[in-house]
Amino acid sequence: MTQSKSFIVGVAALVCVFLLGVLSERSGIIEEFLFYQEDIVYLTMQHITMTLLSGGFAIIIAIPLGVWLSRSYMSKWSETLMQPLNIMTTVPTLAILALSMSFLGIGTLPALFALWLATLLPIVRNTYAGLKEVPEFLIESANGMGMPTWKILLSVELPNALFVIFAGIRTAIAINIGTVPLAFLIGAGGLGELIFTGIDMDEMVMMLAGAIPVALLAIIVDFIFSQLQYWLIPRGVNPLR
Repeated sequence: MTQSKSFIVGVAALVCVFLLGVLSERSGIIEEFLFYQEDIVYLTMQHITMTLLSGGFAIIIAIPLGVWLSRSYMSKWSETLMQPLNIMTTVPTLAILALSMSFLGIGTLPALFALWLATLLPIVRNTYAGLKEVPEFLIESANGMGMPTWKILLSVELPNALFVIFAGIRTAIAINIGTVPLAFLIGAGGLGELIFTGIDMDEMVMMLAGAIPVALLAIIVDFIFSQLQYWLIPRGVNPLR
């Protein structure tokens, strides 16, 4: 998993280098790119805000939901209850945005709702899978020591499932960052404004002024989460340490 993540980040970095190389090949194109710097800063802040809000709410809801589905009394129903989330991932993001717009109008609110839905499944699935993969003997030992159920969850199960949970969060946030540009199509702003306007006007520099920051954001956020994954997960249950 670590090697695949590193490969993805490396590919994204190479794409950024390629795009910057394309920019530098044309005379005066750097000046054209810098012409959009104020727009880039403003729209990047919008992009980050939407990612933080939708991704943050997804984490707040998905982890408790994954914990609840992993409990033994939910074993008969967990997969059935997870099917709506599986179905939502098969629906194209544009369709989710259109449905959100139908109920919530246009603007930031429907975009945040659609992004929140698109971000839920990887976190719920990995939380559920991580907790189910905790060795049974650890739970039995904690029971034998007389630990209450809530303490077993906090002190035994969650620490041993953190690596898998973090992997789900990294995947979900990466999906989120790449999906946020579509929010522009329903009036929510973000770097999609430069990307789609550049495509519509056949302005490569404008399009790249939006695409390059999105790629850089994905690389930076993935690096931040990799560091959090390394330092926050206890030694002994973290394969990276």
